[in-house]
Amino acid sequence: MILSISGVVLLGVVLFIFFRKDGLKASHMVVAMLFGFYLASTAVAPSIKAGGESLAGLLGGLKF
Repeated sequence: MILSISGVVLLGVVLFIFFRKDGLKASHMVVAMLFGFYLASTAVAPSIKAGGESLAGLLGGLKF
């Protein structure tokens, strides 16, 4: 649960930065949010979640 909340916050911050700095229009921002919302309710959502969790586990296991 913590990973999904922090992931949502991170993606929200990135989307906001794109909106403010890189010229992302408000309509593009709304479309991106709606895409994520509708994608979360499809049959692909568990696969995307599993991929995100495995990527987070991989990045968390890296030692510098």
